[in-house]
Amino acid sequence: MNNKVILLVEDNPDDVKLTMRALKKSNVLNDVVVAQDGAEALDYLFCTGKYAGRDKKIMPQVVLLDLKMPKVDGFEVLQRIREDERTKLLPVVILTTSSEDKDRVAGYRFHANSFVRKPVDFNEFTEAVRQLGLYWLLLNETA
Repeated sequence: MNNKVILLVEDNPDDVKLTMRALKKSNVLNDVVVAQDGAEALDYLFCTGKYAGRDKKIMPQVVLLDLKMPKVDGFEVLQRIREDERTKLLPVVILTTSSEDKDRVAGYRFHANSFVRKPVDFNEFTEAVRQLGLYWLLLNETA
């Protein structure tokens, strides 16, 4: 595993497959860690639970975060990321099917770096993922 990790937080297996296909098609070669719910994402980020032995120095280059998930929802994950000194500057992109204004506003209120609505069409989704990868993995300079 290289040090350029993407954390994909997504509970829908079809959306995970779609995102992985779109990343591959867009030549994003980063390792992708998939957390199937918010609790697993927090375990990964804070090296607890099944990730207790993970190298704490390796943080994701970007977190792609769904909102509507079991156990711990995306807003709570985002809030916990921003409250902790180790993760507060981590780039977080909300990647969701929600088109509700209140979700977008809440995402930015909790300091998401970006809010992207998942297009239904695979080609549009692939293009959106390509642009996300280009910006967040190649152009963006992290803290």
